[in-house]
Parts: sequence; C-alpha cells; structure tokens
Amino acid sequence: MTRHLSRNAKGGRPSSWRPLPCVMALSMAVLSACAGRPTGVLEPVAGNPSAAQVDMLVTTTRGRAQKPGEMFSGERALAPTFADITVSIPPNSARKAGEVAWPRKLPPNPATDFATLKAEEVDRGAAEKWLNNHVRKSPDGSVLVFIHGFNNHFEDAVFRFAQIVHDSGARSVPVLATWPSRGSLLAYGYDRESTNYTRNAVERLFQYLAADPEVKEVSVLAHSMGNWLALESLRQMAIRNDGLPTKFKNVMLAAPDVDVDVFRSQIADMGRQRPRFTLFVSRDDRALAVSRRVWGNVSRLGAIDPEQSPYKEELAANEITVVDLTQLKEGDSLHHTKFAESPEIVQLIGRRLSSGQTLTDNRVGLGDHIVAATAGAAHTVGTAAGLVVAAPAAIVDQNTRQNYAHHVGALVGPSSDARSNTADKACGEQSPARTGSCSR
Repeated sequence: MTRHLSRNAKGGRPSSWRPLPCVMALSMAVLSACAGRPTGVLEPVAGNPSAAQVDMLVTTTRGRAQKPGEMFSGERALAPTFADITVSIPPNSARKAGEVAWPRKLPPNPATDFATLKAEEVDRGAAEKWLNNHVRKSPDGSVLVFIHGFNNHFEDAVFRFAQIVHDSGARSVPVLATWPSRGSLLAYGYDRESTNYTRNAVERLFQYLAADPEVKEVSVLAHSMGNWLALESLRQMAIRNDGLPTKFKNVMLAAPDVDVDVFRSQIADMGRQRPRFTLFVSRDDRALAVSRRVWGNVSRLGAIDPEQSPYKEELAANEITVVDLTQLKEGDSLHHTKFAESPEIVQLIGRRLSSGQTLTDNRVGLGDHIVAATAGAAHTVGTAAGLVVAAPAAIVDQNTRQNYAHHVGALVGPSSDARSNTADKACGEQSPARTGSCSR
C-alpha cells in the first residue's frame, strides 16, 4: 500500500517526520526493558576439565573496544592488530553440535557455556611465532582461515569460529580474520565498505601464509559478506603474483553475499590455477533476498539455483562444487547460517579439510525483519517507520531487543549508549523469577 507524504505549510520536511519523538520515546521504553545475552564474554575465566578447548590466532582491522571483555569494537583501526585467544567449549552433553552455547550470565560456566580462557593482544612478531609453533605441532601443516559475515560483533566471530573448528573436527590451525562490523542491520553500507577497507590486510595474511615454508596447505572458509572480502583478497593476490600458490587448496563460500556477475569476473581474474571452490547455496536465504533488493535486483551467489542455466554450465566449467542446503531446516530464522548450525554440514567441512577433498551471527530478531522490510535501502523515512512498528516486537523478542539500540542510534544519534546502560541496570535489578527472559 502506497503512503503519500504530505508536507507542512512552510514546505518543510514531510509530515511523516513528526512521529520521531514517538520513536525516541518507544526506544527509551524498550531499552529500559531487559537486555539480551550478556556482553563482555571475552573476559578470561578458569577452565573446566570436562570442556574442550580451541586455540586460535586472530588478525583484525577492528579498533580496540572501550568495555572490558569485548576486546575489539566495530570501528576501523589504522593498522591490523593480532590476538591469541583460547575458547572453552562445554561437553556434548551440555549442547548439540552446531550450537554456540552463549552464557546466560557472567562469569560463564565452562561446564555449560562457551567461555574464554585466554584473550591477549599480541604484536606481529608474537603472532608469527604463535603460528609457526602451532603449524609445526599440527598433523599436516595446514591452516584454516575463517572470514565472518555481516552483522557480527567480535565475540560473535570468535565463538562461531571456535564452534566450527570443534564441531568439524578440523585438524588445521585456526586463524580468524575479522573485519570492522558494527553488528547492526542498519550498518550494511558501513560493513560493506569495511570489507573493502580490509582487503589489503587479508591479502597480506594470505601472502605470509604462502611464503611460510612451515605452512603446507591453506583453506579459506567465508560466510555471507565475508565472501566478498575473501574473493577480493584472493583476486588481488592472484593479480599481484600472476596466479595463486598451489598450497591454497580449498575455498569454501558459505551463503556468499556476492553479485553473481562480479563473482564471474573475480574467478576469471584468478586464472586457471586456483583453489578448489565449494559453494554453499540456499534458495530460501532471506538475508540474501533482502541484499538482492538493495543491490539492484541482481542475484546473489548464495541464493542461485545451481541446476538452472546459465549457473549450471558456468559452475561446471569452473569446476566449482555446489552444496545445495535449500531443503535443510537448521540455522537461524533467516536461513542464513545453515553451514555452521547443521551438524552434518559442519562435519562435512571437517571431512573435506582433513582428507584434502573438495568441499556469522547472529543476533537477528523479529523486529529486525520488520526494520529490514520497511527500511529498504536504509532510507530515513522507512527507518523511522520500521522503528515504530518494530518497537512492540522489541518488548517480547530478545534478539530484537538487543539490536533495537543500534537501530535507534543509527536514526537519532549515539546517545543510546547511556540508555543501554540503563537497560543493563534494569535487568540486573529484576527478581530472579524474571531474569530468565533477559538472557539469550
């Protein structure tokens, strides 16, 4: 239904701007309700003997966070930073494969929750030493680089990668390449530009791995918008080096938020000597459906039908393996994280990595869907309307509630931090009978 926007008598802004105070009032009411799952989960705790551990090296272009236990923010740093992180994963009896068991309160309980045992920023020399030591201890000298997708906080990327490494049984040394994502649906444009900002840093990582004689094999796993970063970095490397090194064996593209025409060009620029590509697609991926509308109704690579022309012929010509997850029901409500949350698919990834064969995120709630649907390409009027409509959902839906502050901040300014603190305090003061609804 089309809504005509009338202007005021002085010819100023449309009258639809008038509800803006209502948006702010609603936001204050929502933000005074429960917060979502706790933040600051990267504050180290003591381990539990029943829990498994995943050690990873992190390279990031994110800026440092101000709050303890967050480590890195969604803002951009002037130069890459490195970190040594160990994540504790509870036993199988406490969670199912594919699930990130987020702590309901702090400090986390390693017997039931994902927890951080170590989180130390290191310099480049220490990072290179870490990598050298771990590669030497690995059974095959292989490295797995993970590049997360859109709408991921730093802790999201760390815990999700730890889950993938553990559940897949991968023997490769884990390296997380994380880029500045603000963790908000309305920051899509900022996030996309952050992948471009990070291309050189990821290419330098790839160049280092290619030159390190201790590293025998490199695999890359990317999700969503992270595929753009992975493909662009590989393309740059191929152009600079006149091809890609043979030790780059597998590139796994999970739900890639990449224009199919651009992907065709990227693959061509890499030349004939390139890694084995595996493409995970799902035609019911709602996140990619929204992205398609934003990008001019051009198909996104992760949502194509691999059996239809011209995709079928082009995939075959480029020897790209396709795993169609359309019928799979695992994953978030947007059907965008199936590759990580399906035990069978995660184990498939592990088998492909270990055998050398060819083979993110997510805090999205009901209100986020409403905001995405009404915001379109993030037009201000649509965003205001979306916030008004989404406010009731934010009261009852935990994921929406946690993101609502980001949506309001994008529209009315950064003052939501103070309100967010109020929300945290409100949750902390609730009775034990009600605090269960404050956690995810």
